Amino acid sequence: MSSYDKYETVVGLEVHAQLSTKSKAYSGDSTEYGVLPNTNVSPISLGHPGTLPKTNKKVIEFAVSLGLACKCTIREMNEYARKNYFYADLPKGYQITQDKTPICTGGYITIKQEDGSEKNINLTRIHMEEDAGKSIHDIDAFDSLIDLNRAGVALVEIVSEPEIRSGEEAYKYLTEVRKLVRYLEICDGNMEEGSLRCDANVSVRLKGTTAFGKRTEVKNMNSIRNVQRAIEFEAKRQIDAIENGEEITQDTRSFNAVTGSTFVLRSKEMANDYRYFPEPDLQPVVVSKEYIAKVKSTLPPLPNELYKKYLSLGLSAYDSGVLTDSKEIALYFEQIIAKTKSVKSAANWLTVQIKSYLNDNGVHISDFSISPERIAELVDFIDSGKVSHTIAIQKIFPKMMEEKNKSPLQIAEENGWIQESDSGALTEFVKQAILKYPEKVIEYKNGKTSLLGLFMGEVMKLSKGKADPKVTTELVKEMLNDVQI
Repeated sequence: MSSYDKYETVVGLEVHAQLSTKSKAYSGDSTEYGVLPNTNVSPISLGHPGTLPKTNKKVIEFAVSLGLACKCTIREMNEYARKNYFYADLPKGYQITQDKTPICTGGYITIKQEDGSEKNINLTRIHMEEDAGKSIHDIDAFDSLIDLNRAGVALVEIVSEPEIRSGEEAYKYLTEVRKLVRYLEICDGNMEEGSLRCDANVSVRLKGTTAFGKRTEVKNMNSIRNVQRAIEFEAKRQIDAIENGEEITQDTRSFNAVTGSTFVLRSKEMANDYRYFPEPDLQPVVVSKEYIAKVKSTLPPLPNELYKKYLSLGLSAYDSGVLTDSKEIALYFEQIIAKTKSVKSAANWLTVQIKSYLNDNGVHISDFSISPERIAELVDFIDSGKVSHTIAIQKIFPKMMEEKNKSPLQIAEENGWIQESDSGALTEFVKQAILKYPEKVIEYKNGKTSLLGLFMGEVMKLSKGKADPKVTTELVKEMLNDVQI
């Protein structure tokens, strides 16, 4: 057993989700992304003396909806606090946040394990706060530049319990968090743009022990994959240090994506004294049971609920995962299966034909020209045996995108693609196929049953692809068996 096998990794994640509100958390400043630096600012977000913040109601709604989705307890009396620290891009010198009264406590995020089982990662809290501005170090050779457009933008911080045991579990957890905020439409989840950010608290301990090891905090990771890589590197680094008799220091570290390693930003030997105290300029916000019920009634179907629903309908774990990966795809699928009972066929059409078309053409599902109802009609049309699956894929499906007001039946009838299932007409085709290959008939009769495909292919050619495969197969077998040699 290697030295690494003696230890287990202990990880807690702090995820900051930038809320998709049109204005900032405590002022009316715009939150539009990508505008010129220092244009989305006002005396309030710049921290001018005498200015007063005001609570953004949408922030409360988004925080409650996330808490409900995570099965949290929603706090009735919510107070704000000042968290005091100096950053060059924090104009007020403090951050408005929540300290002892987070709006959500408890709850969990469910991740799916490789063996199909589920694991709940419990949450400590979800609280509301505001963002700082942005320091830019790579434009000017001598000075750091400050952009305060982001200062005051609304955030929720999602704090997990230290129950994540590997970089892979962290990857799955963050994937579920991102999926959830996107389903709720409270955050776009783009880590590359900084609207979803993650700090990882990492420690290791000997397996079987319960005491936590000394942890380090890793910041500045701009993708879910990099969070996984950082945790895996940091756990290995700590184990190597312990095995070499070194002491782990409580550092704040950053991750270098090029080298795949972490490095020290600053030491955390002493706890930061943020001098929290109640925010005097904001009244507490009361979240009533009636308000919570109102928000709950507006929640969309959630990804884990839909995943379990699709499993119960007979779909595989893989298909259920693909269908629920995107809210838009899931809701499109919901509309299809509302109109057809052929759930598996509908799933195949969406995950294979439709998604391939979307990917190949760079089209979003919201811009796809065929309605879910028409796809349901196509699925049922194929199941009825009136058209072959091949004709549906190669000919009817492309025509439906051109003539979206026509049903699959109309298109098939107008183009002569209705499948021939009349045994009388098919018998003539089968006779011609058998007469064309007399020597192959002898081989078939002598046990070479794989030649059935040859005769089927000839019938399909003679019928121009319109022969019903099921009926044709039975007819070919029957007539071959009746041939006397």
